[in-house]
Amino acid sequence: MPSTSGPASSGRRTLLKTVLAGASVLSASALLEACGAQPSGKASASAAATAGADTGKQIGLLRVALPGSLSNLYPGQESGILNYIVAGICMEGLFGVDPSGQLVPGLATKVRKAGAKRYVYTIRSDARFQDGSPVTVADILYSIERARDTAASPSTAAYWADLDTAEQTGAHEITLTSKSGDESFVWLPSNADALWILPKSTWQKAEGRIGTASALPLGSGPYKVTDFAPDSHVELERVDTWWGTAPKAARIRFDFIPDDNTRLLAWKAGKADLALNVPPAAFRQWESAPRTRVVYSPDRSYVGLTFNTTVKPFDDAHVRKAIAHAVDRQAIVRDILRGHGTVATALSTPEQFGGLWSSAEATRRLAAVPQYDYSLDEARRELAQSSVPKGFTTSISYPDTGPQLGTAALALAADLKKIGITLHVEELPIEQWLSRLNTHPGLGYMWYFNTTGDPGELASWLLGADNPARYANRRVTALLTEAGTEPDPAKRAGLLIQAQSAQAADVAYAPLWWGQSAVALTDAVGLKDYTSYTLLGEWPSRVYAAK
Repeated sequence: MPSTSGPASSGRRTLLKTVLAGASVLSASALLEACGAQPSGKASASAAATAGADTGKQIGLLRVALPGSLSNLYPGQESGILNYIVAGICMEGLFGVDPSGQLVPGLATKVRKAGAKRYVYTIRSDARFQDGSPVTVADILYSIERARDTAASPSTAAYWADLDTAEQTGAHEITLTSKSGDESFVWLPSNADALWILPKSTWQKAEGRIGTASALPLGSGPYKVTDFAPDSHVELERVDTWWGTAPKAARIRFDFIPDDNTRLLAWKAGKADLALNVPPAAFRQWESAPRTRVVYSPDRSYVGLTFNTTVKPFDDAHVRKAIAHAVDRQAIVRDILRGHGTVATALSTPEQFGGLWSSAEATRRLAAVPQYDYSLDEARRELAQSSVPKGFTTSISYPDTGPQLGTAALALAADLKKIGITLHVEELPIEQWLSRLNTHPGLGYMWYFNTTGDPGELASWLLGADNPARYANRRVTALLTEAGTEPDPAKRAGLLIQAQSAQAADVAYAPLWWGQSAVALTDAVGLKDYTSYTLLGEWPSRVYAAK
């Protein structure tokens, strides 16, 4: 997903091997083999996340503390990662994602490929929306129409640019046709990417308000939204209309608590069972709280600088290189992230290549992308060759849900000042920051959580048409085009890395770090099969009451 309001999920460092092994590089042919079965549940559980035997008891209310506010519950309108975590348990796509990063059946029981570009989906005949009405092919096709409409789904409509046609081809069958035959097309109709299915009548009654407090989403998932106050909370209630096994939690309440100190106080007061995005500066405070486990893991997130290459002085490669050399990435990871992160060498994260290469091998291959090591002397030399040799003033903003981004920006500002560049740092509410993501005047942050197991998820956006850097390079475009239709996962991965290497020479982007996220759990609950993908799927079915 192209933007974020918090972490996708997390696990303890002892689970690193499990998490890294979870991501899956699926070609279209591999998908056809994988998607005829129910979720595998093969990912091994974290001792830290499970925390005690499953009592088998029901959970009356599961309370989740979120690090930011949601203004809309439909990710097509607001595509932060927290929106995905909430939406994924009330609205389904044709497919979902399991903890191992595999695509698994949702409202479609299976898919087969008919030719190079056609995907034929068999739709569940027993699926019901939360009001008891049946899920019809007409509902699905109308939801796809809304998903690709820029007014109805401004945050995700661009994902559907490769869709040629969507049509009914049987009583319980639809066929989607890709324009290009791109291998990433298989992820498109999942609720981990860009499709959330609602009744046609709900779309029509909402009249553009879907996902707001006055037009709550009605989906086919295990939970129905019952109350939504954008500045306060969202509540969901378990339904008996879902086709899957009922989860143990009867109700789930998400409280929006953007202020870190307030959230910690609420946690210590026993007002939450699970808290997302524990901030690095407060790790020790959370770890020392009574009845608390803080679980860390790579979250497949990317943080980096984005240069608008069409705006002065950032249209000058020497300026971009000067700033890239002025970032002490090692110090950021060591001191600001407290070691819970990795210096990023590319746009793709190592976890996106799981199932193809080991973590070490993926990291090694990504490190071959050209780097700009920290050196203020090199930064001064580059700036001296630029159109602004005496320096300039600029600004950067970061979301209030990512205080570590703000601290890192202040550290960068201190170093830039030494070479003659003045950087003003501004904190924005997450909603405002998201709205500016593609319109920053010169220098911007990118904080992105990969939601699929596709290694080209972020790279194809940042290097493709209409990218936020306004960057164009024929060699990069050719490599992406070739990668798009390459069915061999290893060859495709190699092409994606080549494209990133070609971009690095121009420095349209300056990767900073690949993230780990931290989630806090009380000792009263456990979470089975916990990986960096878990919270993007139907995760409440893995929550249990612990003794």
